[in-house]
Amino acid sequence: MPMTTRRDLFKAMAVGALAAPLQGIAAGASTDTCSSRTPTWGRGIEGQRKADLGDGTYRNPIIAGDHPDPTILKDGDDYYMTFSSFLSYPGLVLWHSTDLVNWAPIGPALHTHLGDIWAVDLCKHGDRYFIYLPANPGDKGWKIFVTWTDDIRGGAWSDPIDLGIDNVIDPGHVVGEDGRRYLFVNGIRKIRLRDDGLATDGELEDAYQPWRYPEHWIAENFAPEGPKLLWREGWLYLVTAVGGTAGPATGHMVIAARARSVHGPWEHCPRNPLVRTQSADEPWWSRGHATLVEGPAGDWWMVYHGYEHGFRTLGRQALLEPVEWTDDGWFRATGGDLSKPLRKPAGGKAGAAGFALSGGFEAERFGVQWCFHQPGPDEERRIARDGDALILAASGTSPANSAPLVCLVGDRAYQVEVAMELDGNDIEAGLLLYYNPKAFIGLGFAADTVKTYQYAEELPWARVPRKNRNLRVRMTNNAHVVTFEHSHDDGRTWTLHGTRMEVSGMHHNVFGGFLSLRAGLYAVGKGAVRLRDFRYRAVAESVSG
Repeated sequence: MPMTTRRDLFKAMAVGALAAPLQGIAAGASTDTCSSRTPTWGRGIEGQRKADLGDGTYRNPIIAGDHPDPTILKDGDDYYMTFSSFLSYPGLVLWHSTDLVNWAPIGPALHTHLGDIWAVDLCKHGDRYFIYLPANPGDKGWKIFVTWTDDIRGGAWSDPIDLGIDNVIDPGHVVGEDGRRYLFVNGIRKIRLRDDGLATDGELEDAYQPWRYPEHWIAENFAPEGPKLLWREGWLYLVTAVGGTAGPATGHMVIAARARSVHGPWEHCPRNPLVRTQSADEPWWSRGHATLVEGPAGDWWMVYHGYEHGFRTLGRQALLEPVEWTDDGWFRATGGDLSKPLRKPAGGKAGAAGFALSGGFEAERFGVQWCFHQPGPDEERRIARDGDALILAASGTSPANSAPLVCLVGDRAYQVEVAMELDGNDIEAGLLLYYNPKAFIGLGFAADTVKTYQYAEELPWARVPRKNRNLRVRMTNNAHVVTFEHSHDDGRTWTLHGTRMEVSGMHHNVFGGFLSLRAGLYAVGKGAVRLRDFRYRAVAESVSG
């Protein structure tokens, strides 16, 4: 008689649990409890956290979720901001605000597939708006492109133009005292542009040797990057990030220099670094990549990114901190303890904050909410629409090579749900929590099987026989503990998946890529899946289990 191992017993119990119906819990009910130590935010659409506390103060982040490398433009009474979009397409979503705290999306500026997109610069010259962007087309090397529009609120952006600046990243635009246009890049180097900003007019050259922090400081690497420039009272200020954008919590930092000319000489700010996480006990880690911006009432602010303490899975989030100009012509950050609320910028008018994730799959949601992860050039051909439903054709053989549709989330605890209808006997579709092809979990449904994905692979021993055609699937991520459920009667009863998965390690420091965990939908094999009625809501953050 063959010996039964502990592994065999575990598999048998797990498979039984996978098929067990959820008993005693009504759909949508919650038994979560909150810790008094958990920070409180304003609550917006679907319970999503928002910065504005409604009493004249705000709590960071100003835009929750993965919004790294912020670049911000003041244009009259309006503010516009965009962020690195990496491997998501459509990309470079523009956001709008009138008070620097409440932000709502306008739409994506980039539809052409250029590979990875890192830190960009949004600027205005004359009456035209520009985005200078570094891209890595075909993973063959970094290049700087530019795209432009004459109508930032609703106009089409041009096709990206290759500026012929190779092997650099992080462009920052400025007009020199000579009236000429320049781009600064990582390093820190600069190159002159043609007057129209659409071609270079010179060679790349060294511009500035950044201030160096003491060698004993705990940082990732020196890596001077993200140059942002502005003129004020005859001085040109250069704000730079050093220390590495990830790695140790204390690594990333903001430094500054100034000069009377775009050509230097530069003097270091005596207060460097102006922003740095001093301890892993702080609420925001790896703070850096800053841009200075004037507030609605003439006061000054700094926008930068940081990882939330204990939630690197959410990516680098957009933070706002007040700035004070001092008598010596330098500035300093005055936000202090960012775990506490800060006063809002004076003079602004609060507008919309965020947007509803629940609903259909209308075309206008693409780029703003839904995007393909690492798509091929023709990936959008997989999409057809039937009213507010989306028909997604299968691609690939597993979620890892399927170019899933992903949706960015910004809450520390949330629940998503979607209805799906399988079309064909060789189709498999499902719901994921997806970082990249090396890091994801999920639940998949084939015509006759429920599949479990953990550790970025399917667990064959966990398969459960079940006929699947029309179903709903639900995922709850509560402080990194993920629970799946599925329903085959349109949500009247639910089956609890027997394995809860812990995902706190799925972030850049482990898997690279500078990304975040996102809700994802995939379809593989042959055929298509019809997706409809996506639902999202924030839930109370549980600390008791």
